[in-house]
Amino acid sequence: MRKLAVAAILALTTALPAAAETIRVGMSGGYFPFTFTRADELQGFEVDFLRAIAEETGDEVEFVTMSFSGLIGALESGRIDTVANQITITPEREAAFAFTQPYVYDGAQVVVRAGNETEITGPESLKGRSVAVNLGSNYEQLLRELPYADEIDIRTYESNIEQDTALGRVDAFVMDRVSSAQVIAESPLPLALAGQPFSEIRNALPFRNDAEGQALRDRVDAAITTLKENGRLAEISQKWLNADVTVPVAE
Repeated sequence: MRKLAVAAILALTTALPAAAETIRVGMSGGYFPFTFTRADELQGFEVDFLRAIAEETGDEVEFVTMSFSGLIGALESGRIDTVANQITITPEREAAFAFTQPYVYDGAQVVVRAGNETEITGPESLKGRSVAVNLGSNYEQLLRELPYADEIDIRTYESNIEQDTALGRVDAFVMDRVSSAQVIAESPLPLALAGQPFSEIRNALPFRNDAEGQALRDRVDAAITTLKENGRLAEISQKWLNADVTVPVAE
């Protein structure tokens, strides 16, 4: 009888859902339309995306905003559990962190003052010009890895807003192709795309590469798969970006 009681208790315990955890998500809050503050409310693609993930996993989500350049350090030190700020998968980052599957497929885009797109037509045209880019972003790294990087005056800023303001003092800025169209629509300055997107990138969520981080990554990754399959991720993309950027371009 005692064995039956113990077995019943074990069966009940295993049937209970895991206790909800709080996933601490770092983001800049200054990268429209992915993560930004309007009317004192944090919103954007990444915010809706992480809330949808938390709904699937049964966890709570806590957003922690800070400068973009400090996000990776905060992840490494354990102050946050992941970063949702269009973090691009690179070989160096893959060696340091446990990434989920990609949830955005994008490319770098040059943006200029309207009327200058005939002179600046892409990355090759940036030689001898001043270019604004988000500090510590993949796009800064991309610019610095160009074979003619020493011929570009690269100026770094913490947010798109700062870049937008700086455009009166620089010739162009480089950002992702998706938010570039949004920034052009929102900016008080007359802006235009210069050339086609270049250097395709894949964005994913990084976690610390230890047992705890990998376990959380696996749970979040399963939620991303569900959001892709049920169409929720595509809906969030359409809401904020007016396009579905959640699948590879080839698809």
